[in-house]
Amino acid sequence: MVDKFNRKASVMDYEKDKLKVQNLYFDLVPKVPNSTEFAKLTLPNGVSIDLPILQGTCGPPMIDIRTLYQKTGYFTFDPGFTCTGHCASQVTFIDGEKGQLLYRGHRIQDICENNDFVDTCYLLLYGQLPSKNDKISFYNSLKGEMIIHDKLTSFYKGFNSDAHPMAIMVGVVGALSAFFNEGLDILNPLDRELAAIRIVAKMPMIAALAFRTSMGLPIVYPNNELSYSENFLNMLYSNPMEKEHNIDPYLAKVLDVLLILQADHEQNASAATVRIAGSSLANPYACVAAGISSLWGPRHGGANEAVLDMLEIIKSKENIPDYIKKVKNKEPGILLMGFGHRVYKSYDPRAEIIKKICHEVLEYLKIKDDPYIEIALELEKQALQDEYFISRNLYPNVDFYSGIVLNALGIPKNMFTVIFALSRTIGWITQWREMFSEKGNKIGRPRQLYVGQPERKVLPVEKREDSYYKLTTLDQQPTKGLFINRP
Repeated sequence: MVDKFNRKASVMDYEKDKLKVQNLYFDLVPKVPNSTEFAKLTLPNGVSIDLPILQGTCGPPMIDIRTLYQKTGYFTFDPGFTCTGHCASQVTFIDGEKGQLLYRGHRIQDICENNDFVDTCYLLLYGQLPSKNDKISFYNSLKGEMIIHDKLTSFYKGFNSDAHPMAIMVGVVGALSAFFNEGLDILNPLDRELAAIRIVAKMPMIAALAFRTSMGLPIVYPNNELSYSENFLNMLYSNPMEKEHNIDPYLAKVLDVLLILQADHEQNASAATVRIAGSSLANPYACVAAGISSLWGPRHGGANEAVLDMLEIIKSKENIPDYIKKVKNKEPGILLMGFGHRVYKSYDPRAEIIKKICHEVLEYLKIKDDPYIEIALELEKQALQDEYFISRNLYPNVDFYSGIVLNALGIPKNMFTVIFALSRTIGWITQWREMFSEKGNKIGRPRQLYVGQPERKVLPVEKREDSYYKLTTLDQQPTKGLFINRP
């Protein structure tokens, strides 16, 4: 293979290699199936049109509305994309009714049982699980790209010491665009593969350094002798006063499973964000930074951090019945975080795996009197016995248990979503690569149902009424004395 890392190749060799890669990845290009059935849509004016029905390998059929406006003058209205497919994909499949999650056709349970996170990265990127030799070669490629540029490490010094690590992640990952932009051709599959390897390889150091910067600790560099998860834990917790930090292999394995469980999850908010950002031909590192921003929210990746916030509000096991009562009464600001899921209408298969690990970790670490753990386990018990939650399919999800596990591992609460971003990066960059493998992909451009003012005249300024003080919610500056806003 041409050494694209150092760009040592003639133009002819490079073009040959490009063709080789295109042929190699041909089976990974999602293909929209031909339609054999049609749905008839009849409009209020009596006009009827036939819309193709598309059936994928798995999952419910979809009605193809790409020509709807052209044929009828109508758009569709679907806030939050609750029943709209915006792409065809081969990466991940979820059956929310059955509680099924597949990576490239493999059950998540089977992947966690027999593979590690590097295997999972290979699977998502290349469509197959690696052989022993494949894994060695692939991990060597990752290890060769794990260190971040020294100038990028200086970037961390510009953040406040109390900055949230996710804010740092957004800035630093976006800044990678400044280091890997020249000569990058995102329409070339070789460049896309290299970008994918680089971002997955560099994320452990980027994430660990976000934590160590906030703690005032020195940089720890990757170690070629360690696995992916061991490297992250070593860079996170290595003590500068000790010659070497011994990583507990069991706890590294636990982290590895967490990374696998969160590697990809179909077309969620952050994956859709990465795809839409990428559809404008933006730099891939900027696209991943956009995904991190989306993931940060408490409705998405920030949910496991929100679980611990909820446990802090509850304070003790004795307060759980009262809290559950407030949830049922839908009191403002009172939510049962870590329960239920937008897609899963039965049990989250990832939650089943992490629940088992959760109890094993607590036993392994001999944790019995941690207040978070006590409240969480009792809350789980009471919720699973309550018909209100059972009837609404509000079972504990992966965020509920992952928050407990990460807390048991001693990982700070504000790092929970960072670890989620670390694991989900492989999913984002795989979705990004897949999008570019398709021919004719278009820039994302949702429509809207406009309900604002119709066309109206612009009044001369002297006829306009004062409105700012009626409309703004901002505190006003004092009318007398000296004042300056904090920058």
